[in-house]
Amino acid sequence: MNSDETTSPGLELRAVFGYASDRGLRREQNEDSLIAADPVFAVADGMGGHEAGEVASSICVRTLGEAAFVGEHLPEVGADELRALLREADTRIREATGGRAGTTVTGAVLVSGDGVPCWLVFNVGDSRTYRLTGGALEQITVDHSEVQELVDMGQITPDEALIHPRRHVVTRALGTGSDTQADYWLIPVEPGDRLLVCSDGLTGEVSDGQLQQILSSVANPQDACAAMVQAALRSGGRDNITVLVVDVETANERTGQAAAGGSSAAEPQPAAVATES
Repeated sequence: MNSDETTSPGLELRAVFGYASDRGLRREQNEDSLIAADPVFAVADGMGGHEAGEVASSICVRTLGEAAFVGEHLPEVGADELRALLREADTRIREATGGRAGTTVTGAVLVSGDGVPCWLVFNVGDSRTYRLTGGALEQITVDHSEVQELVDMGQITPDEALIHPRRHVVTRALGTGSDTQADYWLIPVEPGDRLLVCSDGLTGEVSDGQLQQILSSVANPQDACAAMVQAALRSGGRDNITVLVVDVETANERTGQAAAGGSSAAEPQPAAVATES
């Protein structure tokens, strides 16, 4: 587990983040990977068992970490650039595993959209990205899973989806299968935004109501990550659990923290790719 801050010279906002990853209580190893390298924040959940899933998720986040815009402040990046990166990740995973392993991936890039700071959110599979804004938690991404399709068709309720026997079957993934397309959302950044990016090892154990309570009450992003992982473990920890929380702070908030003795902005950090076995 770790915590860090990133900022870019001359910008009126910064991203402050924390992350945590845990094997869980029933899995032999952790097949999740993550990247937290301003402006890219993402979680990948590998599938394939043994070392194959870990290879797939690691290749995915490494490919994102090699993007030309990593370390750039509010890059003018759109869905086309991300689509090319994910296509490259898909190719690399297939070459490394022979199509025997895959990975979900979700997250956001902090970009400039027509001069306005925006979250460019992306998703393949059933890992999720949420946003806490104005005290309300909204799930931005839509799961690519069999149970989500059943919910969309009105055949089961969202509550029934949580316990459905095929709730872990995804319909899109990188590195395996025929459907690798990501969905994208461009969302203007609001002051005080808090982003949650996580694997289904969290959302399969902890309700959205519990997530909102933790995210609303625990100010430090690293502490919030630790609290959510512990909540998932207390609920059974049946899968790997990976959590990434990103806060957006304005110049006024930074000034207030400095006056109160808070920490100053750190230098931009290199890609943080983390799993714990």
